Amino acid sequence: MTSNDKIYYREGIPVPETPAAENSPDFWKKTTIVGKALPRVDAYDRVSGTALFPSDILLPNMIYGVILRSPHPHARVKRIDIAEAQKMQGVRAIITGESAEAKGITWQYRDQQVPLFDPHCRFEGEVVAAVAADTWYQASDAARAIKVDYEILAFVADYEKALDEGAARVQDKGNLLNEETYERGDIKKGLAQADLVLEETYHTPCELHTPLELHGCVANWERDRLTIWESSQGVYAVQAKIAQALALPLSKIRVKGHYMGGGFGSKLSPGKYTVICSLLAKKTGRPVKLLLSREETYLCVGNRPATTMRLKAGIKKDGTLTALEFECSGPSGAYPAGGAQLVDWLARDLYQCDHVRTSSKDVLINAGPARPFRAPGHPQGAWALEQMIDALAAEIGMDPVELRLKNIPLRSQARAENPPYTTTGLRQCLEEGAKEFKWQATLKEIRNHNRKEGHRKRGIGVGACLWIAGGGGPPSTVILKMYKDGSINLNMGASDIGTGTKTVMAQVAAEELGVNPQVIQIEHADTATTQFATPSGGSKTVPTEAPTVRNAAISLKRALLAMAAEDLEVAMEELEYVGDEIVWSKDRTKKIKVTDVSRLNRRGEVIGVGYRGPNPADKVVNPFAAHFCEVEVNTLTGEIEILRFLGVHDSGRVMNRLTFDNQVYGGIVMGIGLGLTECRQLDESQTGKLCNKNWHDYKLPTALDVPQAMTSLAVELDDPECNNTGAKGLGEPVTIPTAAALANALYMATGVRFTRAPISPMAVTRELSKKKKG
Repeated sequence: MTSNDKIYYREGIPVPETPAAENSPDFWKKTTIVGKALPRVDAYDRVSGTALFPSDILLPNMIYGVILRSPHPHARVKRIDIAEAQKMQGVRAIITGESAEAKGITWQYRDQQVPLFDPHCRFEGEVVAAVAADTWYQASDAARAIKVDYEILAFVADYEKALDEGAARVQDKGNLLNEETYERGDIKKGLAQADLVLEETYHTPCELHTPLELHGCVANWERDRLTIWESSQGVYAVQAKIAQALALPLSKIRVKGHYMGGGFGSKLSPGKYTVICSLLAKKTGRPVKLLLSREETYLCVGNRPATTMRLKAGIKKDGTLTALEFECSGPSGAYPAGGAQLVDWLARDLYQCDHVRTSSKDVLINAGPARPFRAPGHPQGAWALEQMIDALAAEIGMDPVELRLKNIPLRSQARAENPPYTTTGLRQCLEEGAKEFKWQATLKEIRNHNRKEGHRKRGIGVGACLWIAGGGGPPSTVILKMYKDGSINLNMGASDIGTGTKTVMAQVAAEELGVNPQVIQIEHADTATTQFATPSGGSKTVPTEAPTVRNAAISLKRALLAMAAEDLEVAMEELEYVGDEIVWSKDRTKKIKVTDVSRLNRRGEVIGVGYRGPNPADKVVNPFAAHFCEVEVNTLTGEIEILRFLGVHDSGRVMNRLTFDNQVYGGIVMGIGLGLTECRQLDESQTGKLCNKNWHDYKLPTALDVPQAMTSLAVELDDPECNNTGAKGLGEPVTIPTAAALANALYMATGVRFTRAPISPMAVTRELSKKKKG
């Protein structure tokens, strides 16, 4: 390692980076491949059915696993009788907490460690026993035949009552898991300076991830080596967690996950099912496939926590925000999971305000633990903040878009020393979005429409956001290998979670190397054959991996230039890499085709290694967005029709216009679910059980619920400081302001402020009835 090499740290271990020159290449001013709407590199495999998802894996002699789960929200296992189940046809193994295989094995919920088979079941769906059999049906029958005696305990399912005196205790230490406060300025002073103060309480429901592909895995042992095929957002995260649980070296565990049918945060880490599957495979000496049922996934693989938010805001007549006081509470479930984490971030940082105070409470209830869910905390916070901004605008007689524009910050106010953003595209999102949406013209049209007699009323709404992350960062390692015929292998550990990561990385490599993306073959998401990568999630994959791929391509080019210098007998520094040729800058007729380079042909390949450098130390990388929508409400039936939606996003450089737009449309649909249809319903008073654990009763938005007219508008601001490709995250901000924009449009249509999501037709008719009477 030379003195010019940079060093960054991975898990405390120094790792040399590529030279500084390779980490600071010239910013792409114009691109020919990056940014184009190219089809996915794996499109044919996906649409033809040849793509192999973990749930498709079939191995010789494979058997099937099923988990028996607690049917009670709070109970203690007193006795388990497996005698009858053991005698059933096809049964190969049964594991309980008393089995030798499970002794001493624990599971980690953040800072709390529990037995893998915990006899104290704190939520419906906790694991009690597991069966492996020749068929899934045989395993399911045997699991149902296991007799369990439970001591049923008192439960608490309503998080708003979890801190009441006399509420059942989920954990011995009580139900208040964490309390956090933040303050800048003087909130009393800010409220005193205001010409108007409004206060409101808002509620969002608990949502379930319910991805198309079920959670689960296949496990197979070869002597002391374990291979796992997992439906996961990060194979290295699975490897680490299972190595910890089974006390195995990382090198003994191989995890593969080339395709994944949706995760939305719920597959950022494995579950107890992964350990159990591995134990069943070890005990039987056979490969085991263990996929959860749809009903199981509703119980035990995460959720977006419900929230209650109280927001008090002060404003001057000229639209200057003077104070924001925000309180929120939410449930982590039965174990630590960050129930109220980041819910207050938009109140802290989205708008310029000198006096802000926030507090959040994370509480425990007898329900499945939460997991990160696309933009954790932010959609809930936007539901409150963005409705309050509209309410303030209405009271002072200012256009809601103009009020937002008046309070745009250029620095991150919530971080220490208020660092500036590398780029702040919120103003452009609002201004260009309002122009594209024809905000002012539509506003006049709707006011005229709503003055007429009739039961169909229309409204338009806007919502804005930032995402706390979205800048990516180290560690990441990518290897590019060029063969002597000019074809290329791209090797990276990152998972493509359905968002087109492989396609974007092929475009980045092709752009830098001047080749056709079709000559690039991609190897990814395999802990045995690809490089370390953090899980794909949090809008960090493209801004993490794309700069790393570009660094690898630059490293590859430098190696080729060195080789070509020998053939051309000139200094390497005088050579230029131009497409498929290397040219001498002093005499451009003196050149050589890449595939004719002698040392490349002798060696058969040349390799470039790229590492992800650090983000700027004194600036913040955040994406910004604004959503606009138009709705029509049938005031007789409460039915809501979304007529059109516009998503405007500053996520830096658009890497692939097709995948960019699809992310926007998918995020809008998910936000519609939060605003109008989705809600986990627990029987809070009698049984504590989940009432809607299937796709029939848990209402996901369908094609009939979303508008035909959805538009994606990209605000592309050059951002050479964020990373060497100029890309910021997109996957999270596309869903943050959607529900709030809908609520604001409904207010314009009905004159009712809907503060509790989801807004069902029954809620509309109920509130309109109250308004009519009141």
